[in-house]
Amino acid sequence: MGVWDHLTGQTEAIRGFAAAAALPPDRLAPGNGAPGVTPLENLAMTHSWLITGPPGSGRSNLAYAFAAALLSRGPDDEAQTMRQVQARTHPDLAVLSTERVIITIDEVRQLVTASQFSPSVGRYRVVVIEDADRMTERTSNLLLKALEEPPPRTVWILCAPSEADLIPTIRSRVRSVRLRVPSTEDVAALLRDRDGVDPETAEIAAREAQSHIGMAHRLATDPDARARRRQTLETALGIRSVADAVMAAATLLSVAGDDAKAITEERDAEERESALRSLGVSPGGTIPPALRAQLRALEDDQKRRATRSLRDGIDRILVDLLSLYRDVLLLQLGVEGEPINQAIRSALDDAARASTPASTLRVMDAISTARTRIDGNVAPALALEAMLVAVSRHAVR
Repeated sequence: MGVWDHLTGQTEAIRGFAAAAALPPDRLAPGNGAPGVTPLENLAMTHSWLITGPPGSGRSNLAYAFAAALLSRGPDDEAQTMRQVQARTHPDLAVLSTERVIITIDEVRQLVTASQFSPSVGRYRVVVIEDADRMTERTSNLLLKALEEPPPRTVWILCAPSEADLIPTIRSRVRSVRLRVPSTEDVAALLRDRDGVDPETAEIAAREAQSHIGMAHRLATDPDARARRRQTLETALGIRSVADAVMAAATLLSVAGDDAKAITEERDAEERESALRSLGVSPGGTIPPALRAQLRALEDDQKRRATRSLRDGIDRILVDLLSLYRDVLLLQLGVEGEPINQAIRSALDDAARASTPASTLRVMDAISTARTRIDGNVAPALALEAMLVAVSRHAVR
C-alpha cells in the first residue's frame, strides 16, 4: 500500500505533495516558504508547510502521508515507512499532537531542539505539529525562530483550520496548502474500502457526519455513538417549554460526557498500565512514593484531555443540532434534496410544519451563539440552557 492510498477527497493536494516529495533533497528551497496559498500545480519542496482545511477534511492524515513520502527512501520502503509514521516510531519523525486546550511553550521548545538533529535513516528530519492554532503568541514566536533558520534537511509541517489562526510572521514563513471538504461519496467510499463498512451504513454515516472523516468513522463503527447522536436530535425536537429546555440542557451535557468518556476511558487505562509497566510496578502492586509524582503528572494530563474531550463533545452536539434545524429550514423553504438526517424524516416534516422559517433561523442563531460562548469559556451548562430556552420560545405547544 502506498503512502497516499488511505486518503480521500484531496486529489489535487495529493498530486502536488507527491510531486514535491519526489524531488531529491538537494532541491530543497533555501527560503522558508512563501506567504499566501500556493497553487497546487506549483508546489516545490521547501522547509516549512502549513496544511489548512475545515475539521474532518483530513489535515493530519495528509500531513503524515506527506511525512512518510519525505522519509521514504524509495517505493520499496514506502510500506515500512508508513507503518513507522503511523506508529510515531520513525527515528526521523518528531510529532506534537496536543490534547490540551493549548500547546505549551515547553512542548514547542522540545520540538525545536529535536528539529536540529540531522536525519539518521531518512532523507529528511520531519516535524509535524497538529492543531498549530492552539499555540499562544509567545509560543508561536519561539517556533518562528526555528522556521526562520531551519537545518538543511529539516522539514516542518503545521496543521490548522485556516491561515488566520496563526500569527502573520509564521504565515509569511510557510507554504500554505488549503484543503477542501471531501464529498459524502468520497467519505463513504473510504469507510467501505478502508474499514469494511457496508455501503448503506457508510453512506448514512458520511452524510450525518457532514463529511467529517473522523466522525463518520465513529458513527459507522460505533453503535453507541449513533445512539447518542439520535438521542441529541430527539431531545431537541421534544422541547415545548422552558422547563423542557432546562431538562434538555442537562440531558445534552450528559450525552456529551458519555461521548467523551467513550473516547478517553479506554485510552486512559492503557496509558496507566503502560506507565506502571515501564516503572516496574506489577498490576495491583503498591506504587513506591518516589514514583507517585510521575503518575500524578500522567493523571493531570488525562484530566486536561478529558476537559478538552468534553468541550469537543459539546461542540459535536451543537453541530448536529445545526444540521437538524438546517434540514427543517430547507423543508420549510421547499428546497429539494435529501436531508442530512434522513433517518428521522417524519420528525423533520412535523417540525417543519410546526414553525416558520423565521423561527428556525432564530434557533440556528441561538445555537451559533452557544458555540461562541462555550468557545469563550462560558460554563457549558449555562450556554446550553440559554440556547434551548430560545428553542422553546419557537416551539409549537
